[in-house]
Amino acid sequence: MLGALTLLPHLLYPPLTDTQLSGVKGADTRIQLQQAQSQLQNNARSTLLQAVAGLLVVAGAVATWRQVQVNREGQITERFTRAVDQLGSDNTDVRVGGIYALRRIADNSPSDRNTVQFILGAFIRTHAAWPVGMPDGPEHPTTAVDQHLPWLHVRAPDIQTAMEVLGNSPTSPEARGLYLSRVDLRSVQLDGARLIGTQLRHANLARAWLRGIRLDHSDLKSTDLRQANLENASLVESNLRGAHLEGATLRGTDFSRADLRGTDLRGTNLADATLVGALADATTAWPLNFDTNHLRRSGIRLINDEGEPSNTANE
Repeated sequence: MLGALTLLPHLLYPPLTDTQLSGVKGADTRIQLQQAQSQLQNNARSTLLQAVAGLLVVAGAVATWRQVQVNREGQITERFTRAVDQLGSDNTDVRVGGIYALRRIADNSPSDRNTVQFILGAFIRTHAAWPVGMPDGPEHPTTAVDQHLPWLHVRAPDIQTAMEVLGNSPTSPEARGLYLSRVDLRSVQLDGARLIGTQLRHANLARAWLRGIRLDHSDLKSTDLRQANLENASLVESNLRGAHLEGATLRGTDFSRADLRGTDLRGTNLADATLVGALADATTAWPLNFDTNHLRRSGIRLINDEGEPSNTANE
């Protein structure tokens, strides 16, 4: 580096030779020319020094940035490990704290959002299982909706918190849909949550409070939604085949292009619901007085057992 600082100015502005100066009249003029050439060398040397100093500053900044990133990754890993340990605690309060810690990690580290989503989904499936179809599994749907069952935030605050985090946290563009099939979410409260593309097959959401929830493109086949509040909810292009919605609140609910074949909608009010393009068949159970004219005006597509359009309606 020192050699370059010494050599390069001489190469750019070499000293004037005797031959070059021989044609210059007057000693003072020759001296002035030599001094001017030396000044050019000094200016070049100063410029090079400034450039080198700038490069050193940039290199130092890059090194500092890389060290900050390494430290940050280490801190996130440590926080992640601690949060996961908290999820395994026997203390409910500690588990809730671990869930909120994972939310902070997802907020601060977009690259970890999918991992946080997967961990919380696994936590819910493990701690709130509704093992439909197992030899000792529950009756689905149950004979009656338990009207005395406490809200989920009372009986299982960790599950309620995990669902709130999943329903309100930012997601990555490449995020996969949540898998929450066969889980017990009775009386969960998720106003305005965003759970697009979620798998909720055979889940129990009886008496759930789901006003304004986004469940577009979700799979709710055979899901128990009896007496759930789905006011202004969006279930566009969702699969609700065989779902149980008896007595649910459906004011303003959007069922556009949803699959309602075999869905039980008895005891509901569909007056303000959007049903344009929704699929239905002879096994769809409609509310009382929801006749052929209602079906036609609502834009519902009635199909037969072969999947072909049908001209008959289930009254």
